[in-house]
Amino acid sequence: MLIICMALGMLAGCAGPPTQPEMKPAPKTPIAMKKEALGKPSWNPQWDRIVAEALPPEMLSATVARDVRPFCPRFNALSDGDKRDYWAYFFQALAGAEAGLTPTANARGSRTAKKDTVTHRMVRSQGLLQLAYMDADRYGCDFNWNKDKLLPEEDPARTILQPANNLTCGVKILYRQLIVKQQPLLSRSSYWSTLRPGRSGYRVFVRQMANVPAVCRHDPSAKTPDVRVSPAHHAARKPAAGLK
Repeated sequence: MLIICMALGMLAGCAGPPTQPEMKPAPKTPIAMKKEALGKPSWNPQWDRIVAEALPPEMLSATVARDVRPFCPRFNALSDGDKRDYWAYFFQALAGAEAGLTPTANARGSRTAKKDTVTHRMVRSQGLLQLAYMDADRYGCDFNWNKDKLLPEEDPARTILQPANNLTCGVKILYRQLIVKQQPLLSRSSYWSTLRPGRSGYRVFVRQMANVPAVCRHDPSAKTPDVRVSPAHHAARKPAAGLK
């Protein structure tokens, strides 16, 4: 049987299960720790795995090292597992700043006076990363409006509110920003206002980045310092139109 499997290793039944990406449990952001202390639902560690499995290889390469330097100056020196750990923490911080780590968060405000091209209603920001149904067309996200419109607005069964769909979509959006369009991570044209320096939401995001994995820092015992983005950082890449 062993010989047969070796000869036909590519056939179903002989190959072993696919290996999962190497990573460690990401640290907790300040808001996650606060919610846990209050006995409230917080960041689910399984969501770290969702982010890790969605990351394309380019997000682990030297291509993004300059962008993440304010938060993870040792990014290039990290193993792939530690890089995935960093990105899992990053998306936890982003979800904290955007939605308070609440998967069913649903709000109108940041994109008022604009219609969603899928729902043909005013845009609503939804889920952990506050996304919209039209992102399914723009970024290939797994949102199903025809199914969701039959459910209550904050029903966790809605495809856009399911953490796996929402976080995977967020990875695709950031990939488009960093890799395809070669825009900076911290940019006034970022999809998320929380990644736009000068906005109030950006200060909230920076506070959530205070507990990045210790391996990211030159001195593992030091906390992440307050981030100040210089004009030179924005000039490092050619300005482009916003993603929204």
